[in-house]
Amino acid sequence: MTRHDLREQVFQLLFRVEFVSMEDMEEQVKLFFDYNDLQFNENDSDFIRARYEAIVSNLSKIDETIEDKVTGWTISRIGKVELAVLRIAVYEILFDDDIAPGIAIDEAVEIAKKYGQANSGSFVNGVLAKLVKTDD
Repeated sequence: MTRHDLREQVFQLLFRVEFVSMEDMEEQVKLFFDYNDLQFNENDSDFIRARYEAIVSNLSKIDETIEDKVTGWTISRIGKVELAVLRIAVYEILFDDDIAPGIAIDEAVEIAKKYGQANSGSFVNGVLAKLVKTDD
């Protein structure tokens, strides 16, 4: 799978966090891999699982960072698609030195456009641009 494809799979798994308790997410992860139409090789499934776990383990810092950049909004007001996409991109910007912030933003915008509403890409781009601008 390409890095973009892997990000989409992480997005699909992370999206479930908003609908299922964290206690039940372990079962959701298992179901994700057992019943996904795609056949993952070991490297792909390891990457998806590791990235998901890394994001979840840093969720409070990631959400705090997002809330800091969305003036007048709270995490609970952000659309579920946009939130999952933002969480992935913020993780990549803050914690993954192998991914340039511009690539993280571009990928996030593309996933938001694909899965979100008409203005999702613009919203995600704006939030992440604020993060990168103040992160310099």
